[in-house]
Amino acid sequence: MRLAPVPLTAKETSRLGSSIRSAVLIAAFVFASTLSSAHAEEQSWVGTWMASPQPTWKPDFALPTKIPQSVKDQTIRQVVRVSLGGDRVRLVFSNTYGDQPLKIGAAGVGLAGENGAVEPATIRKVTFGGKDEILVPPGAPAVSDPLDLTVGPQAKLAVSLYLPEETPLTTFHWDGRQTAWFGNGDLTHAKDFAATSTTDARMFLSEVLVETRNDGTVVVVGDSITDGNGATIDADARWSDFLAKRLAPDHIAVLNAGISGGRLLQDKMGVNVAARLQRDVFSQPGLKAVVLLIGINDISWPGTDFAAAQQRPTLDDMIAGYQQVIAQARANNVRLVGATLPPFEGALSGTPLGNYYHPDKDALRQKVNRWIRESGAFDAIVDFDAVLRDPDHPARLVPAFDSGDHLHPGDEGNRAMADAIDLGVLLGR
Repeated sequence: MRLAPVPLTAKETSRLGSSIRSAVLIAAFVFASTLSSAHAEEQSWVGTWMASPQPTWKPDFALPTKIPQSVKDQTIRQVVRVSLGGDRVRLVFSNTYGDQPLKIGAAGVGLAGENGAVEPATIRKVTFGGKDEILVPPGAPAVSDPLDLTVGPQAKLAVSLYLPEETPLTTFHWDGRQTAWFGNGDLTHAKDFAATSTTDARMFLSEVLVETRNDGTVVVVGDSITDGNGATIDADARWSDFLAKRLAPDHIAVLNAGISGGRLLQDKMGVNVAARLQRDVFSQPGLKAVVLLIGINDISWPGTDFAAAQQRPTLDDMIAGYQQVIAQARANNVRLVGATLPPFEGALSGTPLGNYYHPDKDALRQKVNRWIRESGAFDAIVDFDAVLRDPDHPARLVPAFDSGDHLHPGDEGNRAMADAIDLGVLLGR
């Protein structure tokens, strides 16, 4: 026998509705909490600092390498300032330009103090596959094991590398803009560093990664203006450093892939830009955008001691070089922002490269800038020429932005460059 449903009273109906609403609210809260927890747990390894590897050059080049040809039974301590922070760290050492295996005898890392010191409680042993030592093949990197070390955004790390055997310093980064120290013996776990000599170049250390939420990475690529030549040493005053501060609240990393002396079309103080994009740029996880500022050395080196026998490129040569970089970016689905070349009248006057500037070279620079602005070839542009030029004398830098050599911006010029970048345009929002 089928029973007929009994109607609910008004009071019972009210209670049932309240129960349903409570259940829905609880379910919604649990669902939101689950999403929040899942989002918080969505962490991955992100590049937070880098220095593009370069090959050392022969003694007949116009500039010294600033490092010995080789070391033995010595520790090198280098300081880096990260972009994003995290609770775990990995280090990458590069033997890109070595012609023999690189023997790393020991390595250590910790939060940097003053003058090469490390905060004692933060010192960590760096291992590779659980071992203190590693033999890095020629051309290869060595990626360390993960290390439990809490690093805040914009924090500084001191990385110590012990080289027990006679080791040619073949892979380096010439314009580190940061003091590095050499010391005798294994000092990888020393709080203070007994230095025998210093340099502002970098050796073998090419990248630091942190495990954190990855909301994206921006890589800036260029020559000495991007590398920071002209910025105060040990002050982290490159334009990429100022940009990193702006993007840190958005949890977006900024990596500097500049190489002083870098060129669009030729090798010398590092390979040409197109030849290193895959290694230095497209391999970065979570890559959102690239800012490209390159070309002034292609225009100005020919006829100087840097490239006495080379012919100056034509506008078509320069455009073809840019188009190849653009094609690589398109193939990797990466947003590419082109930057105009800043003014440089009087650049390096009074030096052996006093003929770096010439009105004919400047005319080519202006043609290149016109193409960058008007061609529509890039996804977006940033007009560094407009930011840095003197309104009363557009062929030269604003004096307040000039480092003094009339080519490289100083600290305030770098700040102005970073501030001129529209973050929405940069990220394609």
